[in-house]
Amino acid sequence: MGIIGWIILGLLAGGIAKVLLPGRDPGGLIGTTLIGIAGAFTGGRLSAKFLNRSIQNDFFDLATWGSAIAGSLVLLIAYRLLFGNSRN
Repeated sequence: MGIIGWIILGLLAGGIAKVLLPGRDPGGLIGTTLIGIAGAFTGGRLSAKFLNRSIQNDFFDLATWGSAIAGSLVLLIAYRLLFGNSRN
């Protein structure tokens, strides 16, 4: 999967994470994409390290999507914990 694939995966995973966790978030398409890409990377690395699952290069792999969405949710929760009160 190339860089464009990771960006698309990150955008979709970040969007799904925002739908699953409604509320005040970092705004816009760029914020969603960045959280999603970082979440996909984080989720993939954690699943590779702790679950002994290799990082797949297939865009339609269910485990890749699950780890990307889970990583995005974790980063979104961390963002809200750290910066949630500063956005009134």
